[in-house]
Amino acid sequence: MNIAMDGPAGAGKSTIAKRIAKELGIIYVDTGAMYRAMGVFFHRRGIEPQDKEGIGAAVREADVTIRYEEGQQQVYLNGENVTGYLRTEEAGRMASAISVYPAVRRKLVELQQQMAARQDVIMDGRDIGTVVLPQAELKIYLTADSGVRARRRYDELTAKGEICDLEEIQREIEARDYQDMHREESPLKQAKDAVVVDTSDMDIEQVVQAVSRLYQDRRKEKTGIQTE
Repeated sequence: MNIAMDGPAGAGKSTIAKRIAKELGIIYVDTGAMYRAMGVFFHRRGIEPQDKEGIGAAVREADVTIRYEEGQQQVYLNGENVTGYLRTEEAGRMASAISVYPAVRRKLVELQQQMAARQDVIMDGRDIGTVVLPQAELKIYLTADSGVRARRRYDELTAKGEICDLEEIQREIEARDYQDMHREESPLKQAKDAVVVDTSDMDIEQVVQAVSRLYQDRRKEKTGIQTE
């Protein structure tokens, strides 16, 4: 049983996906962490982010997987635990640069599909239900009004003591929505068989409960066994 969760920026996909994984005892596949692991791989190889040919050739030798050990997510690169390196500046910078290359995206999609074939997973992003896991038993399109998403982001930043402008945040979110929906490579769109969950008037617990019920219903349909 796999859950594919897509939706626009600021809808709370990662937060909800992590909670769902814990609630249901399944694996949360952090696709962003996988890109950072790829960043570590290329940085160690001394390959420059502009070297498209070098990246395309080397990416075939990279294997990234995610495991949970003592309740904590661990990311492995070619058998080595690289979790401690993922938040370095070099990994982040390289991950951002290489994510635009189709060869890297194809490789990570392949690895993500392999993980989903071996175990129950929940994966979030922009193209999970349409590209990465088109056969997922449950597809969720998690969304919320842009004004609500802007307010959540504003509250999050101000809680950290940052000075920000609510209207500017909303403009940035709407611009990101347009960019994600109109990009050439794997644009954000709702899968035809996805269930829309609008979180505009829901708190985290309500969303987790709603998605958990959907999962239990789908699992019962598939196996005939009710999940507690």
